Amino acid sequence: MNDDVRNIVLGVVAAGISAALGWMARTYLWRRKLRRKQAFFGLPENAECLLVVNRDPATAEPAVHRFDVFALLELSALVKDCGAHVQMVTQDAAHQGFGERTEFCVGGPGSNRRMVAHMAAMLPGVRVNVDPEPGPDRGAFQIGSERYRMDPGVTEYVLLARLTAGERRETRPVFLFCGQRAITNQAATRYLARNHERLARKHGSNSFVLLLKVINSQAYGPDVVELVADVTRAARAALPAAAPRNSHRAE
Repeated sequence: MNDDVRNIVLGVVAAGISAALGWMARTYLWRRKLRRKQAFFGLPENAECLLVVNRDPATAEPAVHRFDVFALLELSALVKDCGAHVQMVTQDAAHQGFGERTEFCVGGPGSNRRMVAHMAAMLPGVRVNVDPEPGPDRGAFQIGSERYRMDPGVTEYVLLARLTAGERRETRPVFLFCGQRAITNQAATRYLARNHERLARKHGSNSFVLLLKVINSQAYGPDVVELVADVTRAARAALPAAAPRNSHRAE
């Protein structure tokens, strides 16, 4: 074998080794990223999770608002990416505890009984005005001493929460998407899909409650979302008996 042939063979071998090492590195990074995602959502391979569907309060018949349908589709895609499986149930048919399976619960207390139960058990510092009568406080959030009113289509709020019960490592989280309108529920699911890596780095396996503001949904839909505050402490503490209320009006 002359020098030219040997150099060609060595070059091919080196290229093959480099390609194999590159593939192994990419595979390792992809698997690590997937494991972190699965850990954040509590969805190991082939796990089962619960998707709790709310109802559209504007109709007399059982129905789901189209923006809530879009939210459910986005959550289903997240679950599929983790290699897990979804069981979808309606808000009045979810008769089980939490912690055994990851749960995604969509819709405010006015349209989702399951949300009412979760908020009473895990978010005692949050109140939502579910009065159907028109008024400035309709749909308003009270979190601790702060009140957040909506201006429909202009400025609206939604709570995005990841909550766990107990300290067991294998306890699965509950994700809540509690918005003032259906489009804000979709905004929260989209925010989670886009930012779950950053949220996992910041919060790890700890519980958190974020207040998000959806801006000009009548023009931008669920895409323009701002983080108002991390309200975990206020949301998980009991409301004071006669707390002064500071109102945040839509601007």
